[in-house]
Amino acid sequence: MTQDLYLYPVWLRLWHWVNAALFLVLIATGVSMHYADAGWLLAFDQARPIHNAAGILLTLSWIGFVIGNWKGGNGRHYVPHWRSLPRELWQQGRYYVYGIFKNAPHPFHVSAERKLNALQLLSYLGVMYGLMPLLILSGWGFLLSPYLPEVLFGIGTIWIVAMLHLASSWLLAVFLLVHIYIITTGETVLTNLKAMLTGWHREASDSPGNDR
Repeated sequence: MTQDLYLYPVWLRLWHWVNAALFLVLIATGVSMHYADAGWLLAFDQARPIHNAAGILLTLSWIGFVIGNWKGGNGRHYVPHWRSLPRELWQQGRYYVYGIFKNAPHPFHVSAERKLNALQLLSYLGVMYGLMPLLILSGWGFLLSPYLPEVLFGIGTIWIVAMLHLASSWLLAVFLLVHIYIITTGETVLTNLKAMLTGWHREASDSPGNDR
């Protein structure tokens, strides 16, 4: 038995794909700047303005996401259910580590009230309200570096900014890879991708691989 749920409104789908494109540009140009001496990537002077422009657009995109969650009702999906959270985390973790390879039934089923399982909820909270602000603020720290103090807590300010930016960017890149894999764990390999293209999620209550 299946049911179609309209879970991804137009603004959320547009934000998702714009954000994904910006992040890929940031990865490509960021790696180019970091390994500029390698000679097989964009030159530093070519990558920097593109990286800065994409970073500014990513800032606006993130602000749009926060406002959209607040005004559009999508924010309710990011509120943890604290009482059941430990049990759901255990069930979901066990499914991803073991059950999914045994064709076990998925412990979580998407509904209009809850579209994120416990692991998705915590990871998206950490990414969108933790790592993304850190990435953005540290990026602006680079842009506004002439106005920053030279030393902070006895350490060079630029070094602190650089380490925060590098750490958050690598963690977000890892999240992107995991996210791409999780997309394929729906009812079919393309089910979750189609949902983010059309807005409609196809939910099968007896499907072993249902995820989003």
